[in-house]
Amino acid sequence: MSFKIRPRRGLIVYLNSMKTVKSLRRYGHVQYSSRRMHYVVLYVDEENIANTIEKLRQLRNVRKVMQSHWPEIDPELTDLEVTGLYKKHDEDEKE
Repeated sequence: MSFKIRPRRGLIVYLNSMKTVKSLRRYGHVQYSSRRMHYVVLYVDEENIANTIEKLRQLRNVRKVMQSHWPEIDPELTDLEVTGLYKKHDEDEKE
């Protein structure tokens, strides 16, 4: 028996009330839940992501479902100015 890592994606599920947090366990792994902000971070297998999002949006207590962009971020990103994410200012050069 070999161990195989399955790619997963994080979902941020905004709820109207926190009563249904336990029932979200059937859709994936509940990593974090915020009682004050009324959201849950849920990890789901990448192959079932579209189906799971549709099922979650049909629930009465769910306001909004958002996908995490973590797998799309380049881990080798070294120079932010070249990519256009950061623009150097005169204040940065005076140090």
